[in-house]
Amino acid sequence: MSTPASPPPASQIPAATTASAPGSGPLAGVKILDLTAVLMGPLATHILASLGAEVTKIESPDGDNIRDIGSKRHASMGHIFMQVNQGKKSVVLDLKTPQARETVLQLAQQHDVLITNVRPAAMKRLGLDYEAVKLLCPRLIYVSCVGYGQTGPYAARPAYDDLIQGAVGVPWLMQQYGAPEPCYAPVTLADRVTGLHAVYAVTAALYAREKTGQGQHVEVPMFEALAQFVLGDHIAGHSFNPPIGPAGYQRLLTPNRKPYKTKDGYLCVLIYNDKHWTNFLHAIGDPERMLNDARFATQGNRADNIDAVYAYVVEAMQHRSNAEWQTLLDQADIPNTRINSPEDLVNDPHLNQVGFFVESEHPTEGAIRTMRTPTSWSGTPTAALSPYPRLGEHTEQVLHNTAAAKTVT
Repeated sequence: MSTPASPPPASQIPAATTASAPGSGPLAGVKILDLTAVLMGPLATHILASLGAEVTKIESPDGDNIRDIGSKRHASMGHIFMQVNQGKKSVVLDLKTPQARETVLQLAQQHDVLITNVRPAAMKRLGLDYEAVKLLCPRLIYVSCVGYGQTGPYAARPAYDDLIQGAVGVPWLMQQYGAPEPCYAPVTLADRVTGLHAVYAVTAALYAREKTGQGQHVEVPMFEALAQFVLGDHIAGHSFNPPIGPAGYQRLLTPNRKPYKTKDGYLCVLIYNDKHWTNFLHAIGDPERMLNDARFATQGNRADNIDAVYAYVVEAMQHRSNAEWQTLLDQADIPNTRINSPEDLVNDPHLNQVGFFVESEHPTEGAIRTMRTPTSWSGTPTAALSPYPRLGEHTEQVLHNTAAAKTVT
C-alpha cells in the first residue's frame, strides 16, 4: 500500500472555509467549543453541526489522532476523521501552555457549549475543569464524555470502544448467539451510541438553560450508556427482584436468528406476529400448523420455543431461490430484504433518491461523498456543511475574532 501524499502547499489551497450557512437548521445560532477527539465526541459535535450549530474544534499541534486512520488521499485526512468532522472549524492549540488555557477560557465565554472527552483529571490539571470554567462562564453548558460515571469505582479506568463492548457483555452475547469464540460487534458501537447520548444531552441542556438562565455540567458515560443499550433487551428475568429467570432475550440469542440460506444465497426474513405466521404457513402449504402444533399457536408459545420455531424456517427456506422467496413473501406481506454490503449501500436506490449522500468538491481531497443528517425538518431545514477542516485551518481566523471580541467587551 502506498503512503498517502502530504497535502498541497498552503499557497495552492483556497482560502479558509467557513462553517455551514448561518441561520440555517434548528440549532442555528448555537456555538459549540469542541475539545473532543477520536470518535465518540466528534460524532456528537458533527451531528450538532449538521443541525446548524457553529462548531469550533480544538486540536493539538499533532492533530486528532484519528486523522490518519482509514482510506485517505493525503496524510491527516483519513475517512474516519472526515465523516465525523465535516462542518467544523479547526483551531490548533497546545493546551499544556498557559497561553492556550487563557485562549480556551476566552473562547468559552463566547460559546454556549463546551464538550470534551478528555479525562476529567486531565482537564483539572489543565485548569479547564467545570469548576474553573463556570467561574467565568456561568451560562456555559459543559459536557464531559467519559468512560465511566465519575462517582463509581471505575472512574479512572481507560475506556475505548472494544473495552466498553467487553465490559457490557457484547462478546459474551456474540458467543451465546453462535460465534465460535467471544468477539466484538464489527462497528464502533460504544462510541456511536454514546455520541448520540451526548447529542440529546446538549440539546436538552440548552432547553433547560432557556427556562432557568443557568448553565450546568452534564456527564455522559460510555459504560452506563451501552449498559442501558444492552440490558434493555437482555436484563430479562433480572427485571424482577429476586430474579425470576436468567438474563438474556432468547429470540435475539437463538443461533437460528440469522439470514436464511436459500437455494442460491441468503435472505433476511422476519415472521413475527400471528398474521405473518398465518400468511407464511399458507404460502408454503402448511396452513394447519398453528392449530396442530402448540409451539406455533401464539406469540407467547413461539417465544418460548424460539429455537425450534426458527429451525423450522431454516429448513423451509432451503427449497426456493432468493427471487422465488421474495415474490412469495411480498405477496404474503411478510417482511424481507436482501443482504447489503457497504458497497451496496453506497449504490442503494432508496438512499440516493432521498438525497442521503451528498457529492461535493474538497479544496485538497477532490471529489468526496458525505452523508447528510438522516432527519428532515419542515420549518428549520439544514444547509450544506463546510468541507472537512484541514489541521489548524481556522486558527488565525478564530483567534483573531476572539481577540476582537475581547477588545469590544
